[in-house]
Amino acid sequence: MGEQNWAGNLTYRAEAVQEPANLGELADIVAQTPRVRALGSRHSFSPIADTEGALVSLARMPRQIEIDTDAAAARVSAGLRHGDLVPALDAAGFALANLASLPHISVAGAVQTGTHGSGDRIGSLATQVLGVELMTADGEVLTLRRGDPEFAGAVVGLGALGIVTHMTLELEPAYEIAQTVYDSARWDDVLARFDAVTGAGDSVSLFTTWQDADTIDQVWVKARPGRANAAAVLAAGGRAADGPRHPVPGVGPEPCTVQGGVPGPWHSRLPHFRLEFTPSAGAELQSEYLIDRRDVRVAIEALRALAPAIAPLLYVCEVRTMAADDLWLSPAFGRETVGLHFTWRPDSAGVEALLPRIEDALPESARPHWGKVFTMDADRIRSRYPRWDEFAALRARLDPRGRFTNDYLDRLGLV
Repeated sequence: MGEQNWAGNLTYRAEAVQEPANLGELADIVAQTPRVRALGSRHSFSPIADTEGALVSLARMPRQIEIDTDAAAARVSAGLRHGDLVPALDAAGFALANLASLPHISVAGAVQTGTHGSGDRIGSLATQVLGVELMTADGEVLTLRRGDPEFAGAVVGLGALGIVTHMTLELEPAYEIAQTVYDSARWDDVLARFDAVTGAGDSVSLFTTWQDADTIDQVWVKARPGRANAAAVLAAGGRAADGPRHPVPGVGPEPCTVQGGVPGPWHSRLPHFRLEFTPSAGAELQSEYLIDRRDVRVAIEALRALAPAIAPLLYVCEVRTMAADDLWLSPAFGRETVGLHFTWRPDSAGVEALLPRIEDALPESARPHWGKVFTMDADRIRSRYPRWDEFAALRARLDPRGRFTNDYLDRLGLV
């Protein structure tokens, strides 16, 4: 077929990309195809969406955004990108609690892989889900709502339970937020006051190239009015940037959202990048490991020790936080979490050779992001999810013939 993911590091093996225009056509594809996987905005760096059968894109399905103002909820088409959804929510006076750094990703793809933004008190994007609608292997639509026994297993479902057609998202009143960037904080000082630094705003990101194992290149603080705590970052050695920044050194700031402490709509500050620009570095690979917040010092010290090996392959590393949740396969399940995100240069062989060293050095709480590049073996991954067996049983019940499985899920033991 020759179709590739966004980064170009994967060529999908599927025979075709099907684009149903309605639920009936989608049901026919599912019924007639032995193996089928949903294809979102292709921002996964892992083969989680790949299949030797048919890939299904929901791009031609009706674009639905149904806002219930009384319930403060929105039922939306799963294939919508966040960047296309959020203006409609804002125009109706509503907002989401958080967004990922990229507005280019699809609603369902982000949720099903446990993708997140940042914030000590804010969960991943999946925690905003009130309801999920799945086209299951029998061609019927299954609706699960928050509070249903299997809901927590279906939200971060890896595409293994069916094709998500719609999601209902929890809303809150629209708000403004301002973004301020600080240069050159020090790791020792940040680790000594980690809670204060990551609590300096609603969403905080620490960027480092690991060229200098002692220094954090940039701290990005996104805060609602009255919530910013510049003193915490200044105490860690940070200095207010003298102009806009891009997280990757040497790249112009034009693709980035407005900085300099200028308030603006939530959806134009929470992402790092603007929808109309190519996000991040462009040609790149990505990995991420989500650790128990209590292990942050051990994890950072492990990366500092590996800095000479990491830096030559790296564009930038981002460290950010998220609240605990109860979603079975969420990387933040059961504990306050810190994400260690790596944006790599497009050197697949070099990155794949380095990742085992990183994975062995990180604490045992580390869980790889489902949509990014990792080499961790299935036994280790399964052991780090207390509800794994329950998810496997749910998958077997909803898809007994393995219609939605692929090599990626087979490798994890979800057959």
